[in-house]
Amino acid sequence: MMKFNWHEAAQQKWDDNADFWSQNSQEMWDNGSRSTIIPFFQKYIRSGETVLDVGCGDGYGTYKLSKAGYKACGVDLSEQMIEKGKSRGEHSNLSFIVGDLTSLPFQDGEFASVLAVNSLEWTEAPLEALQEIKRVLGKEGFACIAILGPTAKPRENSYPRLYGKNVICNTMMPWEFQKLAQEQGLYLVDGMGVYKRGVNEKMIGQLPLELQQALTFMWVFMFQKK
Repeated sequence: MMKFNWHEAAQQKWDDNADFWSQNSQEMWDNGSRSTIIPFFQKYIRSGETVLDVGCGDGYGTYKLSKAGYKACGVDLSEQMIEKGKSRGEHSNLSFIVGDLTSLPFQDGEFASVLAVNSLEWTEAPLEALQEIKRVLGKEGFACIAILGPTAKPRENSYPRLYGKNVICNTMMPWEFQKLAQEQGLYLVDGMGVYKRGVNEKMIGQLPLELQQALTFMWVFMFQKK
């Protein structure tokens, strides 16, 4: 019986899904669940700074970062996803490279900031990916990391593990990830929730943070390396 290889299975999944993902990513970033992320990012990271988009997918978010004035580099395990990113045209402020999130092909402290949107959940060892993010961040660098919330449908990808099946989705609760990041020496600066339709500000306004996170499709953290 062949041993399950998470790396190869994940690479194959995202290569196979590159076309489908690319058909939807622009809408997600422009008007959908990811539309508030770059404005949130801009509150803390100055235009002109370097940013590594970790698990960039087809690179549309990386492209938007470059249009916002950042020197953006996208990295992803999937060669097909990276080709999608490169097809928009690389230049001095926009580049793409194939790489493993748990072994990033960059020097220590190479980037002023990191963006990782729903990518750590797709690694076999989220702690190792987080440690790599911290490693490539410069001193005082910012890490904006989005984790799927309890109401996110993509979390269903991890469910078959309960039947002993091999899965490549390693879901965690936002508060679990916050604790993990803080234990790794990342200082929590800010956070915001992305909610499904039907949840409004009035509903969540008086709730403690843990209950706000419990209603989210996605929670977006801003950490700083001290």
